[in-house]
Amino acid sequence: MCRSIKTLRPPMTPEAGEDDIRAAALQYVRKVSGFHAPAAHNQAVFDEAVDAVAEATARLLDGLVVRGGK
Repeated sequence: MCRSIKTLRPPMTPEAGEDDIRAAALQYVRKVSGFHAPAAHNQAVFDEAVDAVAEATARLLDGLVVRGGK
């Protein structure tokens, strides 16, 4: 699934910024929902999902302990 979402954790990439995390969350929600851009009546739930995925991703990246190299 979501093959175009890049790995965001070091040392694979430099530290991911908020924009990187949000872009990955948006790609994920688009893939799961099947909508590139939701209809107006689905916009709020779509945006809430992107926010939730971005928050979860940020918590994950903040909590990971990477030992050694790749």
